Amino acid sequence: MPFKVPDVVAPGTLARQEQPTLPAPGGLTLRPWAPTDAPAVYEAFQDPLLQRWHARVADSESEALGWIEDWRGAWAGERQAHWAITDTATDRLVGRVALRQIELPDGQAEIAYWTVPSARGRGVASRGVEALTRWAFEVGLHRLELTHATANEASCRVALRTGFAAEGTKRGAVLHADGWHDMHLHARLAGDGGRF
Repeated sequence: MPFKVPDVVAPGTLARQEQPTLPAPGGLTLRPWAPTDAPAVYEAFQDPLLQRWHARVADSESEALGWIEDWRGAWAGERQAHWAITDTATDRLVGRVALRQIELPDGQAEIAYWTVPSARGRGVASRGVEALTRWAFEVGLHRLELTHATANEASCRVALRTGFAAEGTKRGAVLHADGWHDMHLHARLAGDGGRF
């Protein structure tokens, strides 16, 4: 039986092209991950604050390299897409931004991000989210979601600053090392307007 509603974004739209490098405001670049980023990813995940909000830790540079290989390979599968956020002038890693749970036929995905300790408080996450959001809507996605632990106030500020409206709380939604966390759900639609 045929579907009555066409795909929002045709499967294969991402896989048929190379993962792009995206400019971001304020001298930042979103680029595909490179194997040479492994030491910086390992170093970033030694930070206790980053560890608090993530389920994994990197025990070695080779483990971080494995993550990067997975991130690089995810593009072809069209279920996830990961970018390094770098300083354009130096190519120094300052963070990560990603689309997770991509559903091209439904036109939806989830935004995720982190920043290295030295980049916090400088708007790096917000600028990375803005650049990726712009690109995702240009590709044809309709809805982007962003979730964060209710206790993670910095992530809530990023969500609101980048136009992701608060939609509610998902109770006991994510298990962290210290137990189950309630998660704030934010979302932005392609037609919402706002920053860009």
